[in-house]
Amino acid sequence: MRTLFIGLDGATFTVLDALTAARNGDVPVMPFLGQIYRTGARSILRSTPNPLTPPAWATLMTGKNPGKHGVFDFIRTEDRGNEVFFTLYDSRDCVAESIWSVASRHGKSVAALNFPFTAPPPENLNGLMVPGFVPWRHLRRNTVPAGLFDELKTVPGFNFKELAWDFDREKKATDDLSDEDRERWVRYHLPREEQWFKIARYIMLEKNPDLLAVMFDGVDKLQHQAWAFIDPDMQNGSQDDYHRRMNEMCMGYFRQLDGFIKSLVELAGPDTQVFVASDHGFTATTEVVRINTYLGQKGYLRWKQSADTAEAARREDSMFANLDWEKTIAYCPTGSSNGITIRVADRPGAPGVKPEDYESVRDRLVADLRELRDGQTGEPVITAIFKREEVFDGPAMSRAPDLLLTLRDHGFVSIKNKIPVVEPREQVAGTHHPNGVLFAFGPGIREGDESEPHDVADVGATLLYSLGLPVPEDFDGRVAEGVFARQYLEQNPVVIGGATTGPSRERETEYVTDENDEEKVKEQLRMLGYL
Repeated sequence: MRTLFIGLDGATFTVLDALTAARNGDVPVMPFLGQIYRTGARSILRSTPNPLTPPAWATLMTGKNPGKHGVFDFIRTEDRGNEVFFTLYDSRDCVAESIWSVASRHGKSVAALNFPFTAPPPENLNGLMVPGFVPWRHLRRNTVPAGLFDELKTVPGFNFKELAWDFDREKKATDDLSDEDRERWVRYHLPREEQWFKIARYIMLEKNPDLLAVMFDGVDKLQHQAWAFIDPDMQNGSQDDYHRRMNEMCMGYFRQLDGFIKSLVELAGPDTQVFVASDHGFTATTEVVRINTYLGQKGYLRWKQSADTAEAARREDSMFANLDWEKTIAYCPTGSSNGITIRVADRPGAPGVKPEDYESVRDRLVADLRELRDGQTGEPVITAIFKREEVFDGPAMSRAPDLLLTLRDHGFVSIKNKIPVVEPREQVAGTHHPNGVLFAFGPGIREGDESEPHDVADVGATLLYSLGLPVPEDFDGRVAEGVFARQYLEQNPVVIGGATTGPSRERETEYVTDENDEEKVKEQLRMLGYL
């Protein structure tokens, strides 16, 4: 085994720095990660323009920005004029070749575990893949090679139902977030992460791939729902018993995670280069910004008038924009997109703006969005507005939102038809921050040093370099040379190779799912605050 990659969804230095430090003589919560701090290299890792799980992990896995790989959100939209349809992204929506496929083409064996949007798996994979972000009953058909699913079932203590997301169980958190419900929800994630650790350990011992990559996503999930119990700045010692109990449970999760990292690194051996990275960082969000309400006030969209029925109420409360599509020209499709889509008419008389009016409408929309300000302080609520060509250069740019927004607290927008447009949250919640983390450890890595910031696209290039492979010439990412020792770089110069080959599967490929499973996934995203 040559390279070990550990993904920590949502990991941030804000939390990890505190957990690796000894306080008042106590043992740190994450002592092994602290050892990596001291003997390895670290760097801030800048996420994608919208620091969201799907585009960020896809960028890490392809070395390309979302404009080149085509994944921008959890949900993609299909505009058919009189109606707009929403469906989940999957790996076939990614139009760029993954590092798993690149390494396979060069004869390296890989094992990729729990990464989102890897189902269905690439056809040319030389190794093993157990995808993340799928219901457990779909794991068998998307686990490769054939027979691996049944082989893993023989691992002592292993449970596939604990491995995948239990959407029914996690959906309950949306019904009534009482203190007791939140506590049960946090406890649920402890055994689930252990299942991924057991798989990784088994594959490392029994299969010994050149590259083993495993992603632990509990970091993100806990921080979304329990940020108040994790953020070091919110632990002042004056909290009640419930707060202290929740804090200790969350610290228990991070202790367990530190043990998993330690075990995998030690099993990999001293000759293995180890990399740890997150897709984005984390911070606190303190307000709700109802962007579609604002767009409605400005005349860009019209809400659908619904009858007073249970079905209509469900539509009003859904995680998608419930709009009159005949009279809507610009809208935010999902909260997680943090973007505005401008509808362009594809023929005379069709809904949307005329093609020749697109630029003027977009400029007017930018000006209106800049006028959204705090009613008390006058401070802009939206701190950055990007046109898609400014941040999503590439052949898939047309799939991106026309405008990408950054809120002043880095939160996700709300698409609900409610007022006021801007309102303080009842409780502080966790949200994504553009700055994630990158660690490196092992032979050839600089010791105890912090390098300049790197981009999430650099991780894919760095893993290929660690495997001794050339970096494709069409990658946006570059090798994170700042984490390597100078002598190692001199002895192992970076080689730029040929371009990637493109995706190995098309969307027309049969891939069985159903509406019930998609709804469960959507409920999970809603619970986490994305939708």
